[in-house]
Amino acid sequence: MIKDFEKIEPLGNGVEIIVSDCYHFSTDTILLANFANPKSKDKVVELGTGCGTMPLLWTRTQKCKGIVAIDIQKDAIDMLSRSIARNLENGHTNCECITPLHADLKELKGKLPFGTYDLVVCNPPYKLSGTGITNPEKEKLLARHEESCTLDDICESASKLLQFSGRFCICQRPERLTDVMESMRKFEIEPKRLRLVQQRLNKEPKLFLLEGRYKGNRGFMHVLPTLFIEDEQGDFSIEMKEIYGIYKEGRI
Repeated sequence: MIKDFEKIEPLGNGVEIIVSDCYHFSTDTILLANFANPKSKDKVVELGTGCGTMPLLWTRTQKCKGIVAIDIQKDAIDMLSRSIARNLENGHTNCECITPLHADLKELKGKLPFGTYDLVVCNPPYKLSGTGITNPEKEKLLARHEESCTLDDICESASKLLQFSGRFCICQRPERLTDVMESMRKFEIEPKRLRLVQQRLNKEPKLFLLEGRYKGNRGFMHVLPTLFIEDEQGDFSIEMKEIYGIYKEGRI
């Protein structure tokens, strides 16, 4: 059932997602989903899933061992649950591996088995609490500002969930790179793979994608080539077209 303020967005391969003005996704979400790239044998947790874009993107082409999609907002989890049901009705059985969980990521003890997951992913709020223009709508405020959780809360939760050498993937604005790395190390997650994202060649980076390993050896971080969203003509770059892939069929 779709509510009046919601709409259906195709993700490719026939997989669909329910979105709204408060719960939707952006290019950042698609880039992080591609960067994290879970394997079919992986047990995965997404912290702050929103409407569940990343789990649904992953199930377009494969079925993971299990994906737990967590959000503190009940309405978001309800939307994801209905998206899963819709896709299952349409024959997309890969979605069976997604488990929506309405929970606070700071209070997962007893709700999920700690130390058992291969991958934890989070597209966190980008702004510190109390900074910038705050949105009066609670849903948008929680999505954009660190009101309900901090970077430390996120990294601590990831460290509890991951098994030894498990991966933690996150995206953030470049000005917060030091904050993210500092928080990772505080909770025994060693930064291991970094990629900057730029709109085009003559622009500053607008985003970074970072992977850490739980209890990984210190040092030797792999810095990948910068990802350019646009080419010199202002069109999507070849790599962006590959990343968008089946999501952008017929759109670019």
